[in-house]
Amino acid sequence: MGKSPKKNKVYDAFDLIAFAWDKKGILIGVTTLGAIASIIISLLMPEKFKSTVVLFPAASVSISKSLVETSSISMDSRDILSFGREEDAERMLQILNSNKIKEHIVSKFSLFTHYEIDMDPKNFPYTKLDNKYKSNIKYRRTEYQSIEISVLDEDPQYAANMANEIASYIDSTIHGMQKDRALEAYKIVKREYELSQLQIDEFSDSIQKIRSLGIIDYESQAAALNEAYASALSKGDNNAANSIKSRMNILARYGGVYVELSKKLESEIERLGMLKDKYAAAKINVEQTVPQIFIVDSAQVSEQKSEPVRSVIVMISTLSSFAFTLLLLLIIDNVKARSNSKKN
Repeated sequence: MGKSPKKNKVYDAFDLIAFAWDKKGILIGVTTLGAIASIIISLLMPEKFKSTVVLFPAASVSISKSLVETSSISMDSRDILSFGREEDAERMLQILNSNKIKEHIVSKFSLFTHYEIDMDPKNFPYTKLDNKYKSNIKYRRTEYQSIEISVLDEDPQYAANMANEIASYIDSTIHGMQKDRALEAYKIVKREYELSQLQIDEFSDSIQKIRSLGIIDYESQAAALNEAYASALSKGDNNAANSIKSRMNILARYGGVYVELSKKLESEIERLGMLKDKYAAAKINVEQTVPQIFIVDSAQVSEQKSEPVRSVIVMISTLSSFAFTLLLLLIIDNVKARSNSKKN
């Protein structure tokens, strides 16, 4: 009996070279067509120019704590001149990818018109804009914890303007977010500060009325009146004793209130001092702003296109055409070999 034929044809390196040489006509023809097609397609692709902004996020610190407050103690040694950490960079990336930034750029640069997007709802204009936006505008965090904003556009000036505007607007966006929160804090502290002032005025007025009755220092006056009353009684001076007794009754009636109001006034004055510091700090946080980014490189108008790299496109397409054709021929040859083995 003869040897049974192999079910599958297996190629080693030399077989593959021999097979490719045997099919060189088809391979050269298809590869040439692929190269020509890729050249035509690459020439039809619009040229895009790239502009890039590189920036560092500033450290997330309070202006008032960093510049004004002297009583606050913190383990964080960073100030307004410090670069942000990894979490600051991640936070900034989140803001850059927000709809707030996107909507501003779309509106300011009229991207629907610029990208020539048909506004007919049947053509899904917002989906097309979103795809264009994501493909042309990219953000990334570098290994040095900086943020890179890259913008591609057929107009080099447009690309530079958009990149610089994004960098500028993120600063405004962060300020806006912080100011909204700072304003609410300012309103709360301002209200408490004004209420404390009113309380102090009320306590002061009440104490002043009691003082008009002759009560100045409850403890010392009580001791002095008791001693004088006892002395008058011992001397049998009833008129003096009655006068002293009358004053003692006033002291007994209003003395406790005087002491209580004095303690409340002292406590409220101390509280007002703390609120005054907080009020001043909150006011600074609302009224003053400092840059939230350090721009290392602003976007410049590019003189050379970034995309498409036609040589790379043609080379990859040509090699892909060759590899795909060779693979297809191998599959066909293998299928034929299996068919012949079954017939035998």
